[in-house]
Amino acid sequence: MIEKASAFKLTYGLFVLTARDGEKDNGCIINTAQQVADMPLRISIAVNKNNYTHDMIKKTGVFNVSVLTEKVPFTLFQHYGFKSGKDTDKIMGDTMPRGENGVVYIPQFTNAFFSGKVLEEVDCGTHTLFIAEVTEAQVLSDEKSVTYQYYFDNIKPKPQPAKKKGYICEICGYVHEGDELPEDFVCPVCKHGADAFRPL
Repeated sequence: MIEKASAFKLTYGLFVLTARDGEKDNGCIINTAQQVADMPLRISIAVNKNNYTHDMIKKTGVFNVSVLTEKVPFTLFQHYGFKSGKDTDKIMGDTMPRGENGVVYIPQFTNAFFSGKVLEEVDCGTHTLFIAEVTEAQVLSDEKSVTYQYYFDNIKPKPQPAKKKGYICEICGYVHEGDELPEDFVCPVCKHGADAFRPL
């Protein structure tokens, strides 16, 4: 079944790409998937060659793409990563639904999924561009697709500034940086002793 409305979900976004080789499923996050033809519906994806999922697609010629929504938690990105190691299983396929091509897709935090059958491969250096015919496409929700900008602004945790080690004078606010405060230390501003300081 191909729901034409699903193509609108591919306009932009971040995606979980999944593939299967025998009994083994694997997946990773990609940010390049787009429609390249309408009748029949075709899409293209770019996949890093150092990615285990890439090897599975090269071998089997089929894959699924799950379109992530703005409600996706950061833990999903931590699990799949933007690069998937050669020796790492990123999917436990037994608990996830499978498309008609036998490949798992991600039903939670996604608004659509696509099954692709590879028609052509283009070597792009570090990546391979796979052009595929869509054999199945379903709309799963009306949630908005997540963009790279939304991911950085609202999902990926902001780096926390390193906490300074030191002591602050409770009289004048002077900060002495360091792991230790000498017992005979005198505040250079208010001239109070070490007993006027507390750890930051």
